[in-house]
Amino acid sequence: MHIPTLYLDTSVIGGYFDDEWKEATQEMFQRAELGMYQFVASVVTAREIMGAPPEVQAHFASTFTDEAQILELNDEAETLASAYLTAGVVTPKYADDARHIAVATVHALPLVVSWNFKHLANIKREAGFNAVNLLHGYPQIRILTPLQLLNDETDEDQNL
Repeated sequence: MHIPTLYLDTSVIGGYFDDEWKEATQEMFQRAELGMYQFVASVVTAREIMGAPPEVQAHFASTFTDEAQILELNDEAETLASAYLTAGVVTPKYADDARHIAVATVHALPLVVSWNFKHLANIKREAGFNAVNLLHGYPQIRILTPLQLLNDETDEDQNL
C-alpha cells in the first residue's frame, strides 16, 4: 500500500491547537500515527514556527523528528517561488507562501495541506500555482485543508 506524503505548512501545525481547526487537524495527525500518511515540512515552516507559541514549537519538534522530513529551500525552489510572485499568484509580502508550494513542487509532492485559505487553500490560488507549474514543466499540485483531505478519504471509502 502506498502511503501518501503530505507537505504541511505552518498553519496546520498551529491548527492542532486552534479551537476552530483542531478537530480535523488532530484527526489527520492520528491517521499519520496509524501509518496512513507521512508528513514533511520545510525550512520555511521551521523558520515560521520559531515565532509561534511554545506548544506549537514543541508539536513541530515532536512531529518532525527526522531531518529528512524537513525539506531544503534550494535554488530550484527559490526560482519557482519567484515565478509564482512574478505571475502574481501571491504578492511579495507573502513570498513564504509561494516558497511552501515551490518546495513541495520541486520535491514532487503533489499534496500540500494548509489552513491558509487566503493565500494557499483556495481554488484561485491553486489554479495560479498550477498554471506556473505547467509553464515551467512541473506537475500539478493539490492544496487541501485537513478537513478536505479527511472528507476526500471518507468519500473514497464509501465508494469501495
